[in-house]
Amino acid sequence: MITDINLRHLRAFIAVAESGGVSQAAKAIYRAQSAISRSIHELESALGVELFERKASGMLPTAFGQALLYRGHRAANEFRQARDSLATRIRKAGGALNAPVFDLLFNRDRLQIFIALAESRHMQTVANLLGVTQPAVSAAIGELEASLGIPLFLRTAKGLVVNESGEILLLRAKLALAELRHVEGDIAALRGQTQGHVTVGADPLSRALILPRAIARVLERHPQVRISTIDAGIEGLAAQLRAGDLDFVLGTRPPGSGPGPAGHTAPDMVHLPLMTDKMSVFVRNDHPLTRLPKVTPGDLMRAEWILPARLTSERMLFDQAFIEMSGSLPKGAIETGDMGILRGLLLDSDLITAISRQQLDLEHRLGILRMLDFEFDKSERVIVLTQRAKSRPSSGSAALMAAIREVASEMAGI
Repeated sequence: MITDINLRHLRAFIAVAESGGVSQAAKAIYRAQSAISRSIHELESALGVELFERKASGMLPTAFGQALLYRGHRAANEFRQARDSLATRIRKAGGALNAPVFDLLFNRDRLQIFIALAESRHMQTVANLLGVTQPAVSAAIGELEASLGIPLFLRTAKGLVVNESGEILLLRAKLALAELRHVEGDIAALRGQTQGHVTVGADPLSRALILPRAIARVLERHPQVRISTIDAGIEGLAAQLRAGDLDFVLGTRPPGSGPGPAGHTAPDMVHLPLMTDKMSVFVRNDHPLTRLPKVTPGDLMRAEWILPARLTSERMLFDQAFIEMSGSLPKGAIETGDMGILRGLLLDSDLITAISRQQLDLEHRLGILRMLDFEFDKSERVIVLTQRAKSRPSSGSAALMAAIREVASEMAGI
């Protein structure tokens, strides 16, 4: 199945679906009937399904056609929102609001060039990545800017930097193409299959235990699903989700999110709480603190700590919890978010750390590291699934999210 859907073919398909026939569509979008018919035929060949029922009364979308129409409408709406956001700038510059890119008429390969250049800032890098020449990259950007009548990049000594107008178009173009990436999975789901490519972002806590177990279950149940994981802090992942680079994010709830089963941090994001996690204090197996009959806040204050990296949500949670408990902060010998360094230091020194049990679950179960019998109050945080509001997940995304909910439910009951 070809998933790089030709945007011109998609425009013709939408016109036929909305008008009920090829001749009506041809009049609506000013194309020859033969061109419309050819676009429909090529789409059906590429997707491997019939998109319409051909009847004397007209052409009605099949279930497969309805699936493509849903994604097509959402993609087209992203480009319309780009037009509306850029309208004032374009009018002021004497440009055209009927630029091809706003009406699914811009070549998809050239749109990919724009996206790649906005992210890499270097024409030769884009040329190498996409297998085209540097003049072709320059021509594609020139054509796009000329059709809009406004610049999309700032030319600097360090390369091309996307400007504010370019940022607006970049966001909408990426969201539009993200919708079309789901067509393959949507069509497979109608055939009773779960497949497609899922890209999930996860913070360090969530990727320690929940995500690996969930991925293993999905691949066992649905071998045709392909999964990519992006590892970063929750703040960076939220930006990638908003831009359409991720299907969903698994991580701790950001500060300020609303309560309840669908709390919001922003109108375009929805959070589904899964379970509550809290920090525990870990030391090496024969650490002096393990020989105390009862560990007190004073004992912890006198110890030397491996602290979470400064300015991270983990560090802010730790500081808040410790100040609540002792009125001051302990001595930090080292700050790191690197799990390899943290494990090595715990095993080879008397340093201690506070971290989620999930992140050192294997070491704890094997008896390599010890979790102290100490209640670290005020260190609770909620692990959530975050999606773009009003988005419809692909069948692969839905399967992975269901597995994540299963694993989280099991872990919450431990």
